[in-house]
Amino acid sequence: MRLTAAEKYEIIQTVERSELGVNRTLQEFGIHKSTFYKWYNAYLERDKEGLEPVKKVRQQWNAIPEQQKQLVVEIALEYPTLSARELSIKLTDEQQVFISESSVYRILKARGLITTPAYVLMSASNEFKKKTHFVHEMWQTDFTYFKILGWGWYYLSTILDDYSRYIIHWDLCTTMRAEDVQQVVDLAMKKAKLKKNQRPALLSDNGACFVSSELKKYLESVKIRPIHGRRGHPQTQGKIERYHRSIKNVVNLDNYYHPEQLKEAIGKFVDYYNNGRYHESLKNLTPADVYFGRGEMILRKREEIKSTSIKNRKHNYLEQKQLNLTN
Repeated sequence: MRLTAAEKYEIIQTVERSELGVNRTLQEFGIHKSTFYKWYNAYLERDKEGLEPVKKVRQQWNAIPEQQKQLVVEIALEYPTLSARELSIKLTDEQQVFISESSVYRILKARGLITTPAYVLMSASNEFKKKTHFVHEMWQTDFTYFKILGWGWYYLSTILDDYSRYIIHWDLCTTMRAEDVQQVVDLAMKKAKLKKNQRPALLSDNGACFVSSELKKYLESVKIRPIHGRRGHPQTQGKIERYHRSIKNVVNLDNYYHPEQLKEAIGKFVDYYNNGRYHESLKNLTPADVYFGRGEMILRKREEIKSTSIKNRKHNYLEQKQLNLTN
């Protein structure tokens, strides 16, 4: 029977005051002498606190090695804008080490490295109801605006592949006219190297340039079917709306004094967005992974790394356990 600290203390007090002697008193209690002296020594060293049950720290078989924890910290310091989820995937893809998102979070929190992100992304909700199933099935397009000091407002026109979220083409324009949309779509088609019988639908809002007869004639000539979102409901174009929120939250952190400066900043973000940013909705793949068809191979590789990491941790745990027993 496990005794409480108070019960142990009461027995010690009784033994100290007993006229029967230690052995006879302990026999009355049914307590072995070695057990009593273990309690007594702990009491002398730490008073009543020493009588509290010792909580054994049980080593988990899948405990993360200290070296890997330090690796998490090093990468987090090198890439401070990445979330725990993104750091977990980066470790798997680049370091061949699997550490779950929750474990990465705990490691960073224990070291005081969890901070509020510099920018917040728009939540995903009420998207276009008809989901796409392959690349170039549908594109999304829209304008957003940036201000250049001394130059005025410039407008970013973008073509985003709905299935992969990959930015196929973008351009910085001085106006938001149908001819600007036409030029961006035309260059996107060339970059995508579409076959003659391969034409995406084009989803946009009901802005004047998108519903103009001029653009309609152009799209008919290249056999692209226009689709317009419901009025007053920008979530229909949710993916490009969230992309615009993301790019503006980053690019607008600086001031620009020439269009070329802004173009350079946009180009850097697009490269990161396409090739470096893991999208949770894409199973933590980048848009480029999905767009270029390498997603399934990457996911299989991650599963292999996860399996190997877990097996290695279990092997190290059993090896250490055996070593402790022999010693």
